[in-house]
Amino acid sequence: MDVKGRRKSSNVEDRRGMSAGKVGGGLGGVGIIIVIIYTLISGGDAGDVLNTVTKSITQNGQMTEEYTPSREEEELAEFVAVVLADTEDVWAQIFANNDMTYKNPTLVLFTDSVSSGCGLQSAAVGPFYCPADYKLYIDLSFYSELKNRFKAPGDFTMAYVIAHEVGHHVQTLLGYSQKVHSLNGKVSNAEYNEQVKRLELQADYLAGVWAHHVQNKGYLEEGDFAEALTAANAIGDDTLQMKAHGYVVPESFTHGTSEQRMRWFTNGYKNGTLQGGDTFNATNL
Repeated sequence: MDVKGRRKSSNVEDRRGMSAGKVGGGLGGVGIIIVIIYTLISGGDAGDVLNTVTKSITQNGQMTEEYTPSREEEELAEFVAVVLADTEDVWAQIFANNDMTYKNPTLVLFTDSVSSGCGLQSAAVGPFYCPADYKLYIDLSFYSELKNRFKAPGDFTMAYVIAHEVGHHVQTLLGYSQKVHSLNGKVSNAEYNEQVKRLELQADYLAGVWAHHVQNKGYLEEGDFAEALTAANAIGDDTLQMKAHGYVVPESFTHGTSEQRMRWFTNGYKNGTLQGGDTFNATNL
């Protein structure tokens, strides 16, 4: 995907190297007071302690440690910022065409774990969207996971992941996410999983809609579409369960099979509109 010299979104919150949900790796407010008292007893300057703490505290009440990203990671951070900008442009236009106003989400970059409106999350859960705070969260090391664990290399695999999570944001703005998650605890687990699966496949469709429009803008390069399909295939429920257990449990699927994920992304890519992605009433997923 061509990103050279293109606009980067300003809606990126960089929390890489920060300790999620802690202050100073567990020092905490009480710990800081104890340190200050000890410093005064020892004849030191409490102001020095406060200055150090103040410089380290972030707007989220977290303390940072010195973090130096690799050159590859910085390039990837710039890449996802351009992808996010593309989603802003595409969805703003699509919403306007449908007499609606699009609200931009924020992309949070983090390492290892992060505090979100949906609670404390580990990087092990992979990229995710939190409807409670309109934010997408991603640990950029997931790119290595895509290449090495899922055998899905290429920069557009990460673009597909970002576009899918933005798709969840679009679903939240349109009310689909709220309807599905309101069923939790009210229907059987199998039925709830079915609705969540349809929500995820719709997000794949919406990612394809985004790809359709960036293709029309001339930003896609040869092989990009194939990279997205490789990623969609690699993270299908049946593929993941077969690799992990040697068998599949269809009633537990929450994202769709590899074939379904590839097909709905392709549908969005070919269609390019909101109207073609009604996975909830589709008889053939």
